[in-house]
Amino acid sequence: MFAVKRALKLNNKEATLMAKHAGFRRVVFNMGLSLRVQMYGESNFSDAKVISFIKKVLTNHVKKQPEFAWMNQLSSRVYQNALIDLNEAFGRYRSGKAGYPKFASRRDGQSFRVDSSNGKVLVKAGNTIKIPTLGTFRLQEPLRCGFASQTFTISKEGNRWFVSFCVDAQRLPVQQPQNSVGIDVGIKSFVTMSNGQVFDAPKPLKQAKTKLARLQRKASKQIKGSKNQRKTYNKIGKLHARIARIRLDFLHKLTTYLATTFKSIKIEDLNVKGMLANHKLAGTIADLGFYEFSRQLEYKCQMYGASLVLVARWFPSSKICSNCGHKQDMPLSIRIYDCPACGMSRDRDLNASLNILNWEPSA
Repeated sequence: MFAVKRALKLNNKEATLMAKHAGFRRVVFNMGLSLRVQMYGESNFSDAKVISFIKKVLTNHVKKQPEFAWMNQLSSRVYQNALIDLNEAFGRYRSGKAGYPKFASRRDGQSFRVDSSNGKVLVKAGNTIKIPTLGTFRLQEPLRCGFASQTFTISKEGNRWFVSFCVDAQRLPVQQPQNSVGIDVGIKSFVTMSNGQVFDAPKPLKQAKTKLARLQRKASKQIKGSKNQRKTYNKIGKLHARIARIRLDFLHKLTTYLATTFKSIKIEDLNVKGMLANHKLAGTIADLGFYEFSRQLEYKCQMYGASLVLVARWFPSSKICSNCGHKQDMPLSIRIYDCPACGMSRDRDLNASLNILNWEPSA
């Protein structure tokens, strides 16, 4: 199974329609959560039964009130899926995977989900997409082939709306032209490979910090909740969305290249959470997207039939000479590995990637 995501090309009327449905989802989710909290200590029923009762209350009472008549003009599938989301949120809370469900806020993002009540529908190739219960909309980038899917998620990033849907299929494995490679991930050079290739990542957050700071200062001085403050927050949101798109574009292109080029990829099992504890490097690490790189590489290797080997987390790849095995301390300020035992002199990141390539798990 994999997901397809495309940017929608909406006019003002269509964008307003999407915003109304996102608001509809948020209102229903918050109403359901509020009622569930009120009933929390008064019933021994399961969350599913309580939310089913809440659904009846919203359907038979709330939606019939004059102040909520607008709900009847929007897709009922948004309403149904909002309560499904609430039930799943409580399920994650019960299993210990997440905290107690929180009320949805506009600032947390705008999104909603619709589905076809008649099962999977055909999504045709081309420049348009027909979304169940919503209508047909233009796409910024065409679909190259047809797909079959039932559930569609619409979300807003910055000032752009996107649609994504899951496809219950597997991509055909590709024939990678090269055998194996060791990869060292770092800050100076994002990826250094054992074959000598180096990839430097863009640092969009670092580049945008000055503009972000200026906009945030401006918003803090404006009247809370005013139209001008909302306009400024919209500019901040657009800038953050652009930063995220630049980072994701680089990571997607790099991980796809790696998974389709090499049959076996060896990479360190990065302790990203521990690395973020270093306040001097946390901002740079977050800007580069180490965790997202590992996540994408893992699922793309499975998708394209490549083998991903995680090297032991505490393996001292930077301290060992890749030529003779001599070990020495290597502070971050030292960029060249000079081996006193064999006389080898090599870039520290390239040396580390060669050690990662040659690493084998202990018996």
